[in-house]
Amino acid sequence: MIDSPYNKPYNQIHPGLQFLIFSALFLLVLIVGNLIGAAIAAALYGVNAVTDALELNLTSPHAAAVLWILQTTGTTFPIITAPVIFAVLIVREPAGYIKPNFKFKWTLLLVVLAVMFFSNPAIEFLSNLNQKMVLPPWLKWMRDSEDSAEKLMEVMLQMKTIPGLIFDVLLIGLVPAIIEEFMFRGVLQTIFVRWTKNTHVAIWITAILFSAFHMEFFGFLPRLLLGALFGYFVAWSGSIWPAVWAHFLNNATAVIATYLYQHKHIKANPDDQHLFNTLSYLISFALMFNLLLLYRKIASKKINLPADINGEELG
Repeated sequence: MIDSPYNKPYNQIHPGLQFLIFSALFLLVLIVGNLIGAAIAAALYGVNAVTDALELNLTSPHAAAVLWILQTTGTTFPIITAPVIFAVLIVREPAGYIKPNFKFKWTLLLVVLAVMFFSNPAIEFLSNLNQKMVLPPWLKWMRDSEDSAEKLMEVMLQMKTIPGLIFDVLLIGLVPAIIEEFMFRGVLQTIFVRWTKNTHVAIWITAILFSAFHMEFFGFLPRLLLGALFGYFVAWSGSIWPAVWAHFLNNATAVIATYLYQHKHIKANPDDQHLFNTLSYLISFALMFNLLLLYRKIASKKINLPADINGEELG
């Protein structure tokens, strides 16, 4: 059997049960984190400030501060805490589930950079396709959720100074890249690989959950593609860090572009989804595919590729 980070001995709890345990653990930590955040914000700014923030009343003088507190304790804290507790204390295999090793060719980071750069037209194409989705009245909550997420991001992306830009690059770019990859491409993707015995299926299931988790349904398809790319970066390298790097590039680029647009250093609005044409879309998908093949080839020289239950290489 070909050696791979998914084939090594692991806790005997059935992967299906592992998924249920992890889901329950995450939900518990999520509830606790939100309660702690609300308590801290109420102690600092008052209950009314917390209520205004939850209702996205952005005219409230403390709305931004409260939202950052709730984001940190109610989202960031659970996303990093649940995977670590699960990998270290429950299955007791942090190396197998989180994959924090640096044993991969550093050339892969350059390939990841190229993939993320050339993926922009493809992401735009999928975003435009997604925006054409027509929802029935009973699914109006999806659009409401999207609008709320946009308002929240507008508050968090108000960057008046260079220190503000650096703060957002770290808190919106780097931190989510690390913690979300630990949770999705680390724990969840590993569970699904061991459950389905198929790396491709596991990658796409995880990508679906990753996209759905963000509760931004009109950005579901582009985020699904990104999740799949991150999944292959981990599966073929055996390390979480190429995916973290890709995730950071995606987030940080959006933050920096928003800052430059806010301060009129660039004319192109980062939210404009009509920057490329049909030819650009086709070239983007073709380049991504070939760069992924190159990534796989380079990675295979350092570690063996993920294998299915019969020990056959996965394409």
